[in-house]
Amino acid sequence: MEFKHRHLLGIQHLDVSDIVTILDTAESLAEISKREVKKVPTLRGKIIVNLFFEPSTRTRSSFELAAKRLSADIINFSQQTSSVVKGEALKDTVLNLEAMNPDALIIRHSCSGASYFVSTFCRSHVVNAGDGSHEHPTQALLDAFTIRQQKKSFKNLKVVIVGDILHSRVARSNVFLLQKVGAQVTLVGPPPLLPVEFKNFGVEISYDLDRALEAADVIMVLRIQKERQKTNFFPSTREYRSLYCLTEQRYRLANKDAIIMHPGPINRGVEISSEMADSVKSVILKQVENGISIRMAVLYLLLGGKERETAD
Repeated sequence: MEFKHRHLLGIQHLDVSDIVTILDTAESLAEISKREVKKVPTLRGKIIVNLFFEPSTRTRSSFELAAKRLSADIINFSQQTSSVVKGEALKDTVLNLEAMNPDALIIRHSCSGASYFVSTFCRSHVVNAGDGSHEHPTQALLDAFTIRQQKKSFKNLKVVIVGDILHSRVARSNVFLLQKVGAQVTLVGPPPLLPVEFKNFGVEISYDLDRALEAADVIMVLRIQKERQKTNFFPSTREYRSLYCLTEQRYRLANKDAIIMHPGPINRGVEISSEMADSVKSVILKQVENGISIRMAVLYLLLGGKERETAD
């Protein structure tokens, strides 16, 4: 399948055909993870660096598994044990790693635009694994892959995204992707975590979760990102829970076949009850499983074919 980009820096620069190509490729690669020997030689000889400057469980592990299932060699970089703690700049870290001739860098960084910055001087393919509050493209792609599995079509689906929208790169990437493929998106949260300016994204915004959940097909719950907050955005966790926690009672307001999603990590009893997180309507662990297929697809499309000259 043809993929015309050299890097995957975000969803904004992808068109619908790019998105469909990634989803279809992931579907074709998913069966590898179900084999007794979960490995194919597609990327044998390729070297990939997991360059994570922020903590991660799902994203880092699934990129590592994706690379290994395609037979690539992968190096896991940890900020805590690197020269970054000695004051080394991001550019110098990347240039030194590039001197070792890797084929791809997968970057997670706390600064928005970090992956784009790296792509301006990097010879390797760059994959954005989350940059500040900006974008998290592979998360949106695995979410879309999961929705397509469950709902078959995106057209006119009502997707409700509730939580800390202000600081969420997941919300932004999902808004960009879901609108491109024809879904209707409603963002919900406390006013300080959902500024009215988000209407500029072309979505509906609401501060009333109960009302927003009416006729919802997909409910995507996000955690409160306290690590990105320098002040309190709501009076108390108790108040947030009473107004925005997805409970069984609230779920009944949505369509009876609505699915429940969460990118993780989950704070049970805050943004979602344990009953809902573990219910048959939850596809949270399916998202984790699908993350491997999507990341395999991204690595395959960037590294598997002929070297592409098209730059983002």
